[in-house]
Amino acid sequence: MSTVKDIYDPQLYVDGPIHEIFAELRRTEPVYRQDMPGEPGYWAVLTHAGVSHVARNPGLFSAEIGGVVLENQPPERLETTRNMLLMMDPPRHTDYRKPLAEHFKSRVIGELEDRVRALTRQLLDGVEGDVEFVHDVAGVLPSQVVGGLFGIPEADWPDIRQWAEQSTSQQDPELIGDFDTTADLTKMAVYAIQFAMARRAGAPEADLTSLILDGEFGGKTMSELEFGSFFTQLVIAGNDTTKTMLSSGLQLLLDHPDQLAALRADPALIPGAVEEILRYANPLHYFRRTATADTEIAGVPIRSGDKVAMCYTSANRDEAVFAEPQRFDIRRNPNPHLSFGLAQHFCLGVHLARMEGRVFFEELLARFPVIEQTGASRRIRSNLNNGLKSLPIRLSR
Repeated sequence: MSTVKDIYDPQLYVDGPIHEIFAELRRTEPVYRQDMPGEPGYWAVLTHAGVSHVARNPGLFSAEIGGVVLENQPPERLETTRNMLLMMDPPRHTDYRKPLAEHFKSRVIGELEDRVRALTRQLLDGVEGDVEFVHDVAGVLPSQVVGGLFGIPEADWPDIRQWAEQSTSQQDPELIGDFDTTADLTKMAVYAIQFAMARRAGAPEADLTSLILDGEFGGKTMSELEFGSFFTQLVIAGNDTTKTMLSSGLQLLLDHPDQLAALRADPALIPGAVEEILRYANPLHYFRRTATADTEIAGVPIRSGDKVAMCYTSANRDEAVFAEPQRFDIRRNPNPHLSFGLAQHFCLGVHLARMEGRVFFEELLARFPVIEQTGASRRIRSNLNNGLKSLPIRLSR
């Protein structure tokens, strides 16, 4: 049995993911029981096969009952998030996702590439020399893209970005400040509700907001209240995970100059590099499920009501699936990482995220022949979000 005491403590992740601990546990206790302070602990599922099993069985492992974070949420918080896709189980999840899926297909997202490229170029026009890459660059583009998708006025994009970033910083005292997560998520939802009311009072427009408000979900149109929760999830997911992909991706390339040089020499390698960035530095460490009945995972008994964590950071380094899993390799193929999830909850915005990553690195590397890291990066204190909060960079033409 392992002698590991704790994989929950957010402070453990400040210096980077605990890959050595996860590797040991995959060998010794791949379904690992972890205590939590002040409330019931959870089962950490650490292998690729184990995570896939949980994801493919939503009837046994619910996203809706207890939510998707390890900490049990107060009833009022669960109520404000119950209309988020990531916290729905089938058949309700299917009813809400299916009408949207058509608008996130590869062909439809491909039509947005020119706009994303124009936004990227406009962003890069305004940065040169010394920049704090996470805040000044990587955090800007996703909110612009998502804001444009929904038809949000450009003047409101900074508010959307701030709400999204703070909502994912709850375990980092430096970032959270006096932010009240429930209150400010409510502000974001109220903004969306008011935006939906105004849109319904006017003429439809060619954007995601009108498509959602005019569509049918489970045989009925979506209420403004439901739209508020829907909007909140899609904006937070589209902003934070993409920001992490871009910032962590650049640091990985700077840490592996031979692979950065290969991308400069052959931009056709960029799509594969984006996939490896997502595997190697997956934006989320885990998502939680709650067991709905007595069951087992890899022979380990799980009781009804138990918390179960799908640990992507561990599964993406599983030696049974990935050759030399601790090596960053932009040419890795195949690359069946789980950073976009799996099965019913496979990321709705997968094509948009991949396109944003590809376009961004194409434009960044073409624009700046010299990119240097000028100081130590700093990571967010979180056992959920696997990202940077600062990355000092010098960009030179």
